[in-house]
Amino acid sequence: MSRSDGRLVLVPSTLDLQAAPTPITEVLSHGAIARAAGIEHWVVENAKAARAFLKRVGEVVPLARPLQALQLVELPRPRKGAPADDTDPKAWASLLAPALAGQTLGLLSDAGLPAVADPGARLVAAAHAHGVVVEVLAGASSLTLALAASGLNGQRFAFEGYLPQDSGERARRVKTLEQRSRQEGQTQLVIETPYRNQALADALLAALQPATRLSLACGLTSPGGFCATRTVADWRRQPPVLPDTLPAVFLWLA
Repeated sequence: MSRSDGRLVLVPSTLDLQAAPTPITEVLSHGAIARAAGIEHWVVENAKAARAFLKRVGEVVPLARPLQALQLVELPRPRKGAPADDTDPKAWASLLAPALAGQTLGLLSDAGLPAVADPGARLVAAAHAHGVVVEVLAGASSLTLALAASGLNGQRFAFEGYLPQDSGERARRVKTLEQRSRQEGQTQLVIETPYRNQALADALLAALQPATRLSLACGLTSPGGFCATRTVADWRRQPPVLPDTLPAVFLWLA
């Protein structure tokens, strides 16, 4: 494995996708913003969202090149209906071309911190395999923010990702995770597409035991964001109403 003079820089976003924008300086440090402003080559999850983010960066620190002149390439996408990892490994390696040529390559996700609950992890793995230095900038991850705000066990936790869409299969999975939480004292974290927030909250309230503590963290760092933790019994007495545009994290501890 040869060592490249280039590097892959993981640049955190602001977590306000589909929400009213939060001033970027309230979420990211000036150092992180300045580092992002100097990067000319990017791999991004969504080009439109990335351009909007970089425009906000440029309003604080001038971009190295005009926005239209920056090179933005989107992450490979799996075939429709295929597993998330159903992409050609060569496609990931080819994205590293600027870094392998000695340039700085930025990775930007819609998920906050790249490669955490995010397909960009495969690009990071490819960078390590090709001897490309990986640099990560400090920034928000919705998972750790939600865990910190929940008051649940932050010493032992597990991220499950998305639960099954089939109601029966989902209920069985929730009960399995609740049992693990009870046995190991482990906080369980899951996420969902924003328009399904309410459906998942309702499903969790139906499947979890009354004494289990359930935390709903929605739109953290965004205007109107909140985190609330109650027992399932308490939530059932006053059911939550969740927005369908803000990303949410669901956490529970039995």
